[in-house]
Amino acid sequence: MFGLDNRILLFLGLVLLCGLGTARAEDEVDGVGTADSDFLSSKDGSKTDDEVVQREEEAIKLDGLNVAQIKELREKAEKHEFQAEVNRMMKLIINSLYRNKEIFLRELISNASDALDKIRLLSLTNKEQLAATEELSIRIKLDKENHILHITDTGVGMTKKDLINNLGTIAKSGTSEFFTKLQESDGTQSASDLIGQFGVGFYSAFLVADRVVVTSKHNDDKQHIWESDSSEFSVVEDPRGDTLKRGTTISLTLKEEAYDFVEVDTVKTLVKKYSQFINFPIYLWESISQEVEEPIEEDEEEEEKAEDKVDEEDEEGKVEEEEEEKPKTRKITKTIWDWVLVNDAKPIWMRKPSEITTEEYQEFYKSLSKDSQESLAYTHFVAEGEVTFKALLFVPPTQASENFNKYGTATDNIKLYVRRVFITDDFQDMMPNYLSFIRGVVDSDDLPLNVSRETLQQHKLLKVIKKKLVRKALDMFKKLDDEEFEKFYKEYSTNLKLGVLEDTSNRNRLAKLLRFNSSSMKSDKKTSLADYVGRMKDNQDNIFYMAGASKEEVATSPFVERLLKKGFEVLYLVEAIDEYAINALPEFEGKKFQNVAKEGLSLSSSEAAKERTEELKKQFEPLTTWLAEEALKEQISKAEVSERLDSSPCALVSSRFGWTANMERIVSAQTHSKADDVQRQYYLNQKKTLEINPRHPIMKELLKRVEAGETDESTVDIAKMMFRTATLRSGFMLKDTVEFAASVEEMLRSTLGIAADEPIEEEPELPEDEGQEEIDADEDDVSDESAESEEMHDEL
Repeated sequence: MFGLDNRILLFLGLVLLCGLGTARAEDEVDGVGTADSDFLSSKDGSKTDDEVVQREEEAIKLDGLNVAQIKELREKAEKHEFQAEVNRMMKLIINSLYRNKEIFLRELISNASDALDKIRLLSLTNKEQLAATEELSIRIKLDKENHILHITDTGVGMTKKDLINNLGTIAKSGTSEFFTKLQESDGTQSASDLIGQFGVGFYSAFLVADRVVVTSKHNDDKQHIWESDSSEFSVVEDPRGDTLKRGTTISLTLKEEAYDFVEVDTVKTLVKKYSQFINFPIYLWESISQEVEEPIEEDEEEEEKAEDKVDEEDEEGKVEEEEEEKPKTRKITKTIWDWVLVNDAKPIWMRKPSEITTEEYQEFYKSLSKDSQESLAYTHFVAEGEVTFKALLFVPPTQASENFNKYGTATDNIKLYVRRVFITDDFQDMMPNYLSFIRGVVDSDDLPLNVSRETLQQHKLLKVIKKKLVRKALDMFKKLDDEEFEKFYKEYSTNLKLGVLEDTSNRNRLAKLLRFNSSSMKSDKKTSLADYVGRMKDNQDNIFYMAGASKEEVATSPFVERLLKKGFEVLYLVEAIDEYAINALPEFEGKKFQNVAKEGLSLSSSEAAKERTEELKKQFEPLTTWLAEEALKEQISKAEVSERLDSSPCALVSSRFGWTANMERIVSAQTHSKADDVQRQYYLNQKKTLEINPRHPIMKELLKRVEAGETDESTVDIAKMMFRTATLRSGFMLKDTVEFAASVEEMLRSTLGIAADEPIEEEPELPEDEGQEEIDADEDDVSDESAESEEMHDEL
């Protein structure tokens, strides 16, 4: 029995050994096969495959996607070419701003803020817009290992169509203007300031990034991924689903020279520099140090038992209470990663003016206007009464030259907030047209939130706000010191004069801000109307002014001769709009305005002077009658003795409601005026009054001839020549210039003793040279060939 059992055990052992041997053999065969396959596989081919995979991984680094998903994603993506203007624009941006690359962060954060403003505005009338998430913030995350910068907002997001249209094409009329301005910019700083002004800020991302990935989710569409390397772009549905809930993430794979933009300190500095006053929280993912209490373990605890020994005598009668022993802890510093608020500054207009420095105001202006220069002036106030609001207004240092070409169109210079909620910046009626250059913010708690912008624009309280804004703006101008006001007036004088024409309710306030050249002011210094009135003579009832093309022209005009001689001050209006503005002012501080080039001027204040004037009118009545009714009947409406002339023999004076020479010049120069305009033709063809100087010898001689009846043809010619010279001297244009030139030539002949009918010598005919004839023939052949070429060109 025992022998049988041993045999069985021996058999089982042999079987087991055979199995182990077979297993080893199979392992060895497998090992050889693997080695052979590794040997046969090309090392270069394997390396190439690895590089392909690596490139695919680097192309789109998105959380939650493996290599296979990324590969599938790229295969399904729709490929698009950039619009030609986009390519041109990106090249200009990159070449012009290579030294100031940091502005990309300003632009991307600004775009994120705009997206948040849009979704918040939509939510005012439709609460469902915030159903996906109520958070309104901007978050920046830095991936130092992979050199990627992520900017995420919970704004309105973009649909697939938006991604293609907004990021792949430029549907903006100002694009060509942007190109021109960028090429004309005189430096990197001025070029960077243009980026935000023309709405092309997104493309500044390619200043620092080789590749840009935009992941966006709109309430009306699924989440999509837009990707570009600046040469082309692709769009594909995100296989991860709607991970953003709502909003946009921009991921920038940075160039090697831009690796500094994944440093926390660098990004934090730039956010505070450019986006400190963005009205939404901006969070940065960064490490922070915190002190925490940690329990001390028993094996590490080193207890120092220092108990005071108290004498038994002192402890008699005292009851000792046993206290529960608390677990012993120690404070340690731990580094943790968390979202840290970067722009924790309160909106500046909500703070008290006394707590804000000039530097803070100027930084806010630069952030608001994207201007590199400081403002000329600012005012920060709280208005109370029928409506309560806070406002902060700025005067830019310069005014764009094209502003008057766009005069009357809506501007986005005033941003309206309601309870710190941004509403709009395109209210045309927030400020009058002449103050459209002012920038600032207005924040009111009294306006309704849950209404459309169109409804809000018609709200009655907006008219009250506008009225107070205008008053505060004019007060701001008034409080400027002389040096600051001179800079302001040089830049915005035309705006103030347009205000006099348009704003009847503030006309007197605006009149106090006007400045003009004056006969009593030396060099180019100007005077105010209030100062002029303060210097007026005791018997002077009118403010005298004269309009012309230049100060020199006005100062030598015959209309101001006697006024200056008698010591009267005359305002010189040398800008095109000046005469319009003064005509709109009926009076100033009780003094009426008198245009010295029009009828109605009287310097005879005393009784003796009035009697003397009447005597001269009677004395020269034969001459004035003859001029008006015979010699110059077709040219003038009437002739009379002048009180304004001193050294000039005569002058042409406009009627009280007619056009002066300066006004005729301005109207004739207007490119948009109609040539056959009835009203225009009426004023241009209106006859003027000829005023004669009774003390001038020419007038005295003419009076003698008329009284003696010697009004022959030569006397009439003298009268006509006198009229033509008066026309030119008074600033008007001659209608019969050819006849005037012939009259001057006749006078020259008479002075030189040349007979009036002496003919001009005939030009002799000279024979032409043969060489010249050949040249002329060649020129004719060339002209014929060029004509044939032009015909062929036209046919093509």
